[in-house]
Amino acid sequence: MAKVTLDGEKIRGWESFHDECQHAFGFPEFYGRNMNAWVDCLSYLRDEDGMSKFRLEPDEVLQIEVIHTESLRIRAPDILEDMEFCISAINERYEDYGEKPALELVLI
Repeated sequence: MAKVTLDGEKIRGWESFHDECQHAFGFPEFYGRNMNAWVDCLSYLRDEDGMSKFRLEPDEVLQIEVIHTESLRIRAPDILEDMEFCISAINERYEDYGEKPALELVLI
């Protein structure tokens, strides 16, 4: 299983969230730094579009581990809520195309 770790201690708000994600996921330079762009980049994990450094096999899942979750929840609870919502929407998108869900969120 592929795994990426986001550090909740480093995420202070939306700017630092997108900094951390762009680095951790390997999003392209033209990454739009908003949740629509985040969803777009993570919706192509099984394609050869190069929207992240991850290329998943048909049954493979990318585990997104967020460490120091409580610190993040205190500082920016909306970021965690949006991540959960977007991951659910991305997995639904994969299922709509007849594929298995591609993302798993682990909060530590």
